[in-house]
Amino acid sequence: MRMTFRWFGEGNDTVSLAQIKQIPGVEGIVWSLHDVPAGDEWPMEKIIEVRDQAHAAGLHIDVVESVNVHEDIKLGLPSRDKYIENYKKTIEKLGQVGVKVICYNFMPVFDWLRTDLHKEMADGSTALFYEKSKIADLDPFELVRKINENSELTMPGWEPERLAHLTSLFEAYKGVTEENLWENLGYFLNEVVPVAAKHGIQMAIHPDDPPWPVFGLPRIMTSQANFRRFLKLHDSPSNGITLCSGSLGANPENDIVSMIHEFADRIPFAHIRNVRVYENGDFIETSHRTQDGTVDIAGIVKAYHDVGFSGYARPDHGRHLWGEVCRPGYGLYDRALGIMYLWGLWDAAERAASESGERKVAAQ
Repeated sequence: MRMTFRWFGEGNDTVSLAQIKQIPGVEGIVWSLHDVPAGDEWPMEKIIEVRDQAHAAGLHIDVVESVNVHEDIKLGLPSRDKYIENYKKTIEKLGQVGVKVICYNFMPVFDWLRTDLHKEMADGSTALFYEKSKIADLDPFELVRKINENSELTMPGWEPERLAHLTSLFEAYKGVTEENLWENLGYFLNEVVPVAAKHGIQMAIHPDDPPWPVFGLPRIMTSQANFRRFLKLHDSPSNGITLCSGSLGANPENDIVSMIHEFADRIPFAHIRNVRVYENGDFIETSHRTQDGTVDIAGIVKAYHDVGFSGYARPDHGRHLWGEVCRPGYGLYDRALGIMYLWGLWDAAERAASESGERKVAAQ
């Protein structure tokens, strides 16, 4: 397991590269060019700038999250080919600087959804929260306003310039079914995966967050069966999954340990985080500790160890602790604590495997 840490860039993150470097076992950043609109080709000079900043701090840039997919591609519009060509050119450039994995998603309009970015927990910390009943009655325009209010740090997937066209986006998706989305995803994969393979890059789709339809918009990356179907759309080692335990874990029916065992050779990137799901369908993002949520984090890390996972991993959203002022979900403290918990589980699995091997040798 190769540990990484998401970083939003110089001047766009409260966490510095020097701080990231001090977290034990972290070897690289997970990054993107957040000021480049979805569909545009990434400028090489900006890519090199991030590479040089990371390398100067002793960190690699192997994982990009995300090269966002333009809505016209998801909608299957004639204009999609122009944006796909830009995507291919960006892949080529990223290959030139040594990128190994590109995480992306295929969620219509909203990349993720929460109703409260600072829900207070019993211990006084705050965390991202999803209130199921509120979504049923909530105006999506009000949600956009709430997500972006009073913040100098844009939220990934909620960029104001894109959401300014919310009305036309909802209109465009009227009549778009899950099957339409599957067809448009297959078209996209057939175009970009061969380019990624040529440049030594694995594409890794992120699950829908949460893993069910919202505001009448279709969602398809929601379950083990759907990931199975996804991998068959373009059967290539370069067509893979970003397995996010938090996104998938919002639905207790998802067996993430089973997914790890089934899709082991197609998971180049793992997001490991915990959520607590309530009986009414609400959920809140907890610490990474297994007992604090309803996701079997200990079982998930053991499964990764058992399958010999050598891909990239990162802690995902963290709580907001000790008065830290940060981008919601992306502070330093709780994600660093999460990394140490994940390493503790991994080290325990390593020791157990070693001792088991020693006992077998002694018994022979």
